[in-house]
Amino acid sequence: MASMQWGQYAPADKILVHLSDTHFLADAAALYGTVDTDTTVHRALEQLHRSGIRPDALIITGDVADRGEADAYRRIRGIVESAAAQWQAKVIWVMGNHDQRAAFRSVLLGQDQPGEAAAPFVQDANVRDPADQDLVDQDPVDQDPVDQDPVDQVHDLDGLRVIALDTSVPGYHHGEVTAAQLEWLRGVLSTPARHGSILALHHPPIPTPLPLMSVLELQEQPRLAAVLAGSDVRAILGGHLHYATQGLFAGIPVSVAAATCYTMDLSAPERELTGVNGGRTLNLVHVYGDEITHSQVPIGAFDTATHFPADYVDRLAALSPEARLEAFSRQL
Repeated sequence: MASMQWGQYAPADKILVHLSDTHFLADAAALYGTVDTDTTVHRALEQLHRSGIRPDALIITGDVADRGEADAYRRIRGIVESAAAQWQAKVIWVMGNHDQRAAFRSVLLGQDQPGEAAAPFVQDANVRDPADQDLVDQDPVDQDPVDQDPVDQVHDLDGLRVIALDTSVPGYHHGEVTAAQLEWLRGVLSTPARHGSILALHHPPIPTPLPLMSVLELQEQPRLAAVLAGSDVRAILGGHLHYATQGLFAGIPVSVAAATCYTMDLSAPERELTGVNGGRTLNLVHVYGDEITHSQVPIGAFDTATHFPADYVDRLAALSPEARLEAFSRQL
């Protein structure tokens, strides 16, 4: 029934799932000793399966692994790509400040050299349980200088271009885009995509009310704005802040997905920075012909307050638009 037009707008041309800041650790260790990062991602994907939504792509905007460990990347790749395969959806990974470029490129993308296409994921038949430390390879990935090039990528979703821009700075938590990256981005955007572009990065180019997070913002943002001005970029997706928010940058809507690991408490006392083990959401990005919407979906099980069953919706679907409006809109 997703293809049925219920109101003035036709169904979305594309549906994207936007996740961020999963912060996996090796051996499925709890983040800060208390946060179960794996279960939340499993639950988010299970909710999507239950909904019947069939996304075209899953975009994870950085801080995929908390320490850039090979096992952390291997484990989350298996979880996410297994789910995506059931939808035949593309998976787009974006670098964050906690990620390590060499391991990200080699283990998560399956690339031996920068610029290679990501290799398909194959689960090691000998790894029966991620928690079985004896069966998981913990060897670090060599930090070859060539592996330290930014991990910038371009993906095509049937004419909708998704650009993954690496804003990480090795050894630091703030964000930067180098002159070489800006020139590369300018070249990519010089040819418009058939259905426009979406820019996915970790450090969102919008203000935050949290002072300490402002220290870790994307530096020299006007330089990026100059490249994006007049381009076909329709939306910017980001993470990093650990809370969901929206804004405008260079006239382009910016949507930030909250972290799946823990979220920032914006109601905490001023001059404090507090992350809480709750409030997690994922974003659904619906791409229409002339606009894009971003919707937050709480992750978890909650008590039902009201409910219209499927058979009721089916009966409404069988009515004419006028009869449907009368049946559902009239106040009782």
